[in-house]
Amino acid sequence: MSAGPAGATLVASDLDRTLIYSAAAAGLAPGAADPGLICVELLDGRPQSFMTTAAHRLLADVGRAAVLVPTTTRTPAQFARVELPGPPARFAVVSNGGQLLVDGVPDASWRAGVQDRIAADGVPLTAVVARLDVVAAGPWVLNRRIADDLFCYLVVDLAALPHHFLADWTAWCADRGWVVSMQGRKIYALPVGLTKEAAIAEVRGRVGATRMLAAGDGALDAGLLTMADDAIRPAHGELYETGWQAPGVRVTANIGVHAGEEIVRWFAERLAAA
Repeated sequence: MSAGPAGATLVASDLDRTLIYSAAAAGLAPGAADPGLICVELLDGRPQSFMTTAAHRLLADVGRAAVLVPTTTRTPAQFARVELPGPPARFAVVSNGGQLLVDGVPDASWRAGVQDRIAADGVPLTAVVARLDVVAAGPWVLNRRIADDLFCYLVVDLAALPHHFLADWTAWCADRGWVVSMQGRKIYALPVGLTKEAAIAEVRGRVGATRMLAAGDGALDAGLLTMADDAIRPAHGELYETGWQAPGVRVTANIGVHAGEEIVRWFAERLAAA
């Protein structure tokens, strides 16, 4: 893989609820004007994720002007369902940094290094899953998943979620080298060494980028945002709900799919001004 052009800008962005939105997460008020949504993901043949027409067009421009790196907690299979506009991404960070895709192909050496790091930092995935079997039982658990043999998550009924579960689970995991993040109906548990920012640092070094822009909405994006030269987060999501702030990280004026459009427009404007 060749390095990027001298002085290249790297744009690292989370996907779900940052660039792309489910119908439920789009945040359109009843009766609001349809912003012209374009489907960018199908699941079992049904439209699953969307962008506004303007965001779709602008993201293609961003992909041509910079090294655009989709950076997501989605597994490779989940990421493969998403069809972003513009040229195919040379790099993608998936499985929350556990996999680095280079021209769509997993980088085996990166994955091996990740396995070594997380093995040294905390208890194994099997121990976390075994604990979930004990503490996460009941009708409030709609589903549970092991993702890419790296981390796990629950899909829960928010209305029935025991009020103490998140705090108790977070504390148990923290004592064992794992972190917890709640994003919508999903509660993730991940090794502390499994981070998006580590993978993005690797990509930045490979392409020789001298500047980095970033966007994300969840706690798992915080490190990504703080390592960037300039960053933006939507006025919704986990970081918004916890009041998280950091120097150089701005917040959108809009929410939902309109925030996604604002983020892409912000990327395009920063690139044009460089």
